[in-house]
Amino acid sequence: MGGQVNSEQWHPGERAMHQLLHVTQHGNPTHHSLPPQHGYRVAESPLVAFGALDRYGRPWATVWGGEKGFCRPIAKSVLGVGASVDVKFDPVLRGLLEVSVEGSEGAIDVSDSEKDGDERVMWMEEDVKEVVDNLVVKPEDRTIMAGLSIDLETRDRVKLAGRMVVGSVSRTSPGVADLQMVFQVEEALGNCPKYLNKKVIVPHTPKPMLMSEGRGIPLPRDAIDVIQKADMFFIASKNGSDSMDVNHRGGAPGFVRVLRNEKEGGEGGGLSIVYPEYSGNRLYQTLGNLQQDPYAGLVFPGFDTGDVVYVTGRTTILVGEKATDIMPRAKLAIKIDVTEARFVKEGLSFRGVLGERSPYNPAIRKLAVEQQHDVGVDIDTGIGIATLARKEIITPSISRYILRLTPNKDTRLRAWRPGHHVTLDFAGELDRGYSHMRDDDPQSLNDDFVRTFTVSRPLDLRDVDVEGFIRCGASPEVEITVRRHGPVTAFLERWDGRRRVEVPVLGFGGAEGFVMAGDKDKDAEGEVKVVVAAGVGVTPLLAQAEGALREVGRLRALWSLRAEDLPLAVDVLGRIEGLGEVMKVFVTGGIGDEERGLVDVVQGFGARVFERRMERADVLAEGRKGNRRFYCCTGPQMMRLLLKWTEGEEVLYESFEY
Repeated sequence: MGGQVNSEQWHPGERAMHQLLHVTQHGNPTHHSLPPQHGYRVAESPLVAFGALDRYGRPWATVWGGEKGFCRPIAKSVLGVGASVDVKFDPVLRGLLEVSVEGSEGAIDVSDSEKDGDERVMWMEEDVKEVVDNLVVKPEDRTIMAGLSIDLETRDRVKLAGRMVVGSVSRTSPGVADLQMVFQVEEALGNCPKYLNKKVIVPHTPKPMLMSEGRGIPLPRDAIDVIQKADMFFIASKNGSDSMDVNHRGGAPGFVRVLRNEKEGGEGGGLSIVYPEYSGNRLYQTLGNLQQDPYAGLVFPGFDTGDVVYVTGRTTILVGEKATDIMPRAKLAIKIDVTEARFVKEGLSFRGVLGERSPYNPAIRKLAVEQQHDVGVDIDTGIGIATLARKEIITPSISRYILRLTPNKDTRLRAWRPGHHVTLDFAGELDRGYSHMRDDDPQSLNDDFVRTFTVSRPLDLRDVDVEGFIRCGASPEVEITVRRHGPVTAFLERWDGRRRVEVPVLGFGGAEGFVMAGDKDKDAEGEVKVVVAAGVGVTPLLAQAEGALREVGRLRALWSLRAEDLPLAVDVLGRIEGLGEVMKVFVTGGIGDEERGLVDVVQGFGARVFERRMERADVLAEGRKGNRRFYCCTGPQMMRLLLKWTEGEEVLYESFEY
């Protein structure tokens, strides 16, 4: 995994990552053998991901198995592997077992990992390499490899590293073979299961069909779908020629983002992907390898289809503002510029049926280029400090917070617009260092404690200079209205005003198209603006309502909320004069005597109240098709309904999946 000579040492890449990420380490918990308890856990796992190098020294990853016991101890620190495998297209199998056979001379153009820029190297082959049926391969130097056994029903996993002793395949059908292999384990480590989504694994006969392969070409749509729908993948890295590491990365489906997928020439391929690094065991063995040697191999298994995507390429570790520039709200991320990719239909020997999702999975972090058309966050990292000034409790679960912003001395901060977001970093208050698991409160172990909230009150114009920047010396107030959900909002709720709380402000941003007033160039004459909100999703309207109401007759609002949240409606309509007259409120849940009185108050502000769910006819009754624009601020389930109801119309929406 890291090539350590004893369990107390870390290699230079690991030490560099610990220093960069301010992690204090003591002993390295890696075992330099395969303890019996780890061997038992491997034998109980129906899947093992393996990593190996190809003939050019590039790492690749794969995953084999389908039944418990296919990989099991056969001697002290030795595993025997018996699996049905794709013998034609699996890059790890080929890296381990292909041998020279008679053939014509040829030249293959590959990237030179020792050179930068657009330089290339031509590898001259004097023979062709193939996986030969029934040939026993016993490399003299015992080829380095690594593995990760994983039981997705119990979330158990064990990391393995060592060398292949011997291996052989016997073909059973076109493209498929039975593999027999002996793996000498030199390092083992029980690993954190925090981001594993449970699955029931069943065996399935592979029928591999190569759909795409090559360098510098885009992947087909089906392959991109495998990556974008993945809730886990496996990554292989290396520590020079001494050792390899295979690990898993998991999260909610969509946690891996495709930055680009296009045809291009020069160094590298046309595919770049990005994923956030969540807080794990903080050993940083994978990242330590990548810090020393940036090349990695990834495998994305399609558990429901058996389709699989293999990639190898050069990684870039993104920390701090380099991470947020590409993936806003992520403090640590990895970018992979793919140099070769392979997409194989039905290449896996198993299927997986989804069970329980991990409660530790953070919210999806979308890329900045995606958010230009969605959330639109444009983060300027580290622009100042926000000090908690006041708290107002609105309902048992919803509160308003006022923060006083002090910009950095060297930052000239542009004024934020109504409806924009503020991104705050609560890590200094909440990050207590590594903790393995907290099953009683899994969300308390969030990956970074960075949160984005919609600003719910306009900026005081007295704090803005004539050029549109925050006036020098000003400390403007930022207001957010939030529901308690997760560790950050729970922390805010506990604040009693006696302790000074200061948190870094990472920036402001927002989708410019979501601005509801003041853009005469984009507004069609007489166009009706229909706001559809649910719960605290009304916050983007709060900061903009005053300006939008000036455009008489053009603003309509439909607001769905639970009966227990009626105090929020009373608060909002009482603060913003005239908003009730354009508002329809849809109340769900039981309405008791107390709530009935609040309904009367809401109606007193001019709002119409309906004691039912919002329906399609309610939404489409506002304005006229072709002369209206919808602004939607709801949760994912309601958003899917709204997009279906308003198909073919102009719809802008805010994401509240922070």
